[in-house]
Amino acid sequence: MKILIPELENPIVQKAIQTFPEIEFINTENLQDATELLSQNAADSMISGLEYSSRDVLLAYKDRLALKSQYFSSCFICEKGGTHFALADGGVNKLPTKEQLYAIVEDTAKTYQAYYQETPIIAMLSYSTNGSGGKNPDLEKIHFVINQIRQNHPDWRIDGEMQLDAAINPIISSRKFPSSQISGQANILITPDLNSGNILYKSLEQFSGFICAGPIIQGFTMPLADLSRGSSLADVVLTIKVIRSLL
Repeated sequence: MKILIPELENPIVQKAIQTFPEIEFINTENLQDATELLSQNAADSMISGLEYSSRDVLLAYKDRLALKSQYFSSCFICEKGGTHFALADGGVNKLPTKEQLYAIVEDTAKTYQAYYQETPIIAMLSYSTNGSGGKNPDLEKIHFVINQIRQNHPDWRIDGEMQLDAAINPIISSRKFPSSQISGQANILITPDLNSGNILYKSLEQFSGFICAGPIIQGFTMPLADLSRGSSLADVVLTIKVIRSLL
C-alpha cells in the first residue's frame, strides 16, 4: 500500500506515519508533482493540505485525477470517546443540487460503512423537523434523496428532514419525530449546504473536542484527503486510518 504525502517532512506527518509501518509513504517536491504521480498510478491514495490551502488541494485533485462519476464531495469522520459519526458535506459543495446531495449521501455512507463496518443510519439535517418548517425547495431536495436512497439501498436507514437534536437524541426524536426510522440514533449527519456543514464540523472540533479525519474527498477513483484546516496529530492519524480502510 502506497500513499503520497507531499508534506511528508512536516513534523506532524513524521510523527503520524510512525503508527503505520505497513504503509509506504511517498514524498514529492510539491502538490502538483504528487497529483501527477497519482494520475500515473504510482500510488494508491494521497493525503495533502498541511502546507496548502483547501482551494489548492481540491483544484489539484479535480484538474488531474479521474472521477468515478460527475460528482465529488467530502466528509469528516468524527470521534470522541465512544462516540463516532460521519458528517458531510463540509468541504466541497456550496449549494448541492438534488443529484449532488444524493451522491454526497451515498458516498459518505459507503465511507462510514467501510471504516466502521456498521449499518449507515443517515439523518438529513435541516432547520425543520418532519414538516415543521413548511414547504421549501431545500426540503424537496431532501425528500427526493431520501426516497432514492430507500429504493437503492434498502438496508440503510435514512430519514428527514430533521434538526440536529432530533437526529441524535432519542428523547427529542420521540417527541418531535415519533415516526422516524432513525429514532435519534443517527451515525451519519448530512447538512443541506457547505455553510452549515463547515460551521458544524468546526464547532464539534473547537468547542466539543472531537478528533476529525479529513475531509475525506469522495467520488474519485481512489480515496483522497485534505488536511488544510490546521489538523492536529490525532486528526492526521485518524485520517490515515480512514484512508487505509478505503483501499
